[in-house]
Amino acid sequence: MRIHLPLTALAATALLAACGSGPAPRPQAPPPPPSVSTARMAEANLAPASASLVSGRLALVPEAGGVHITGVVGGLPRGRPSAFHVHEKGDCSAVDASSAGGHFNPTAQAHGRAGAGAHHAGDMDNLLANAEGVANVDIHLRGVTLGGGAVNDIAGRALVVHAAPDDYRSQPAGNAGARVACAVIRVVR
Repeated sequence: MRIHLPLTALAATALLAACGSGPAPRPQAPPPPPSVSTARMAEANLAPASASLVSGRLALVPEAGGVHITGVVGGLPRGRPSAFHVHEKGDCSAVDASSAGGHFNPTAQAHGRAGAGAHHAGDMDNLLANAEGVANVDIHLRGVTLGGGAVNDIAGRALVVHAAPDDYRSQPAGNAGARVACAVIRVVR
């Protein structure tokens, strides 16, 4: 006795048999460790770049959900805003601070304004100088850590002040102009 199966039934049977004989699925890598700050504090001493007179001293302290940055920046244009960002490399050796690389952006987001949609992890609001050209810094940078080596860790990276305000739109850096001060974020032991 001969059994005649339609061609589609044979194809389906062959396909199902092939599915079961493939290689076993690879185990997935464990999720990364939680992003927790391990440092108690860091400091950043801004030095002039691009022949500016901008300088300052900043303290960074971990807080729930991010890092709190406080301090003073002087030598800024009087009464005007200046862009302020975390940059990817902790290297301020170039005269124009270009050695600090681009904005810190571990999740490959578009540039924008912190707290208002997609933005780089290193995007922060502009600093606003008073009539003497001094800005008091009090920023809560969300979504980053300080120490511990997580992908969002800002320890060892650079803080950069720019000559112009960040427009929060232009890609990739907000049309912020020259880099006028740079500091490496150093963990205090």
